[in-house]
Amino acid sequence: MTYPNGKQALQDVSLDLHTPNLIGLLGPNGAGKSTLIKLLAAAQIPTSGTIQLDGVSLTQTERLLKAQLGYLPQDFGLFDELTVFQFLDYMAALKGLSDPKTAIQEIIRVVNLEEKATSKMDTLSGGQRQRVGIAQALLGYPPFLILDEPTVGLDPEERIHFRNLFSRLAQNRLILLSTHIIEDIQSVCNQLVVIDHGRILFTGTPTQMIQAAAGHVGVFWERQSNQGHGLTITARVNTSQGIRCRAVADILPDYVQPDEPTLEDAYLYLISRGTNK
Repeated sequence: MTYPNGKQALQDVSLDLHTPNLIGLLGPNGAGKSTLIKLLAAAQIPTSGTIQLDGVSLTQTERLLKAQLGYLPQDFGLFDELTVFQFLDYMAALKGLSDPKTAIQEIIRVVNLEEKATSKMDTLSGGQRQRVGIAQALLGYPPFLILDEPTVGLDPEERIHFRNLFSRLAQNRLILLSTHIIEDIQSVCNQLVVIDHGRILFTGTPTQMIQAAAGHVGVFWERQSNQGHGLTITARVNTSQGIRCRAVADILPDYVQPDEPTLEDAYLYLISRGTNK
């Protein structure tokens, strides 16, 4: 995907997404995640290459895709003059649901908005508005869900609730969950796709990504100001013994004690390698 201003948002991206699955799309801000999602949702047309649904070009199956798609974009517009129920009723009409009232009542319960069902959008908090966005995507429980930063603005308890919900729903459908928050995907995703600067750095399971970082993660005590040169510091923690640092690198210096990588370590190692190339 190349935009009219010449910016190449995606380069040589090749993916196979199979259902059922919960796939985490990871990458820093500006990596190209939202562009990829817009292409998969047929909200944009690629400037080169093809997207296929069951082997047929998306240009020929766009109507079929949208009939099976629940989509939460990162910037989701709400109609502030409508109540939560009215807005979901409008979305249910667009989706052609046969029993909209039952579907709306069910999804309002699932996203914990029962007390706000008759409230207007402009009275909702940021987290409540985000839950409305999730609700409209889940409405009718479509077989394909694309969720772009779905937990932004949610408190920790709500984030856990929705992570568990997405995991359950993925038992019989395809869910693509885009985020830059490792915590949101580390316990629920079966497959990960890491993207940065418009290119795919990794595709595989969380375990495979962690294994790829083995030997490249370590800890050390910060004793001198020049320590850390050539390393990507991922964490600095003040302790009673001084400052304990965690770092990733292609080659760890002698003063760094190798440590078991976490998924976050593995992700930061991938991004640091991509940045340094």
